[in-house]
Amino acid sequence: MDRTVRFEQPLLLRISHWLNVILLAGMIASGLQIFHAYPAFAERGAEFCCWPWAGERFPEVVRLGGWLAGGLKWHLFLMWGFVANGLVWLGWQIGSGEWRRRAFRPRDARGAWQMAAWYARLRREKPEYEVYNGLQKLAYTGTFALGVLAVATGFAIWKPVSLPLAGWMGGYVWARFWHFLVVWAFVGFTLGHLFMTLVVDREATRSMILGPYREPPDQRDRRGPPARAASRTSP
Repeated sequence: MDRTVRFEQPLLLRISHWLNVILLAGMIASGLQIFHAYPAFAERGAEFCCWPWAGERFPEVVRLGGWLAGGLKWHLFLMWGFVANGLVWLGWQIGSGEWRRRAFRPRDARGAWQMAAWYARLRREKPEYEVYNGLQKLAYTGTFALGVLAVATGFAIWKPVSLPLAGWMGGYVWARFWHFLVVWAFVGFTLGHLFMTLVVDREATRSMILGPYREPPDQRDRRGPPARAASRTSP
C-alpha cells in the first residue's frame, strides 16, 4: 500500500533526540554509581519514610564510573551536555515557532485520552488530529518538564549550600529523593516510548531516523491533507 508523508521530523530535532538517548543513559548509569556509595536517603542512624530498600545496591553492569569520584565526573560531564542540548532544543522550538504545535494544552487532554484508547485497542477508529496528536503533545511537554526537574534537583544536591534549591524541595534528603524519582520517571517513559514506537507505531522510529513520517492513505483520509509545513521549520 502506498504511504503518504504526513510530516517530516527536522534534522536538528532528530540529532537532539538521539543525543538525549546517549546522554540520559550515561547520566542514569553514572547516577547509580553515585548512589552506590550511599544507597539510602536518610542520614545515618535515621529513617526515611518512602524508601524501604535502604542498603540495596544496583549491579555493577548498570553503573558507570567504577567508584564514587568516577561516577561524579561522568555525571557532571554528561549533565552539561544534557543542559546544552536542552537549550539548543528549546531555542529551536521558540525560534521556529514549532512549540505551538507540540505544546500540550488543557484542550488536548481529550485527544490524548482518545489516542491512548486507540493504542490500547479500546477504540476502533484513530482519532482526528492535525500534525501531532494529544498524546504526542503530552509526551513532548512531559519530557521537557522532567528534564527541567532533573536539572533543578540535580543542582540542588550538587550545590546545597550555595544554591537555595534544596531548601525549596524540603531539604537535602528530599531533594536527593526527588532527583532519584525523576530518574525512574525517565526510565518509565522510555519503556513506554519504546513499546509505542517499536510495537504500535514503528513509523515513528523510522521518521526519527530518516525524517519523513509516512502513513497509509486510509488514515490520512480521515484527517485531511498532509501537514507538510512541519518540514519547513527545520533550520
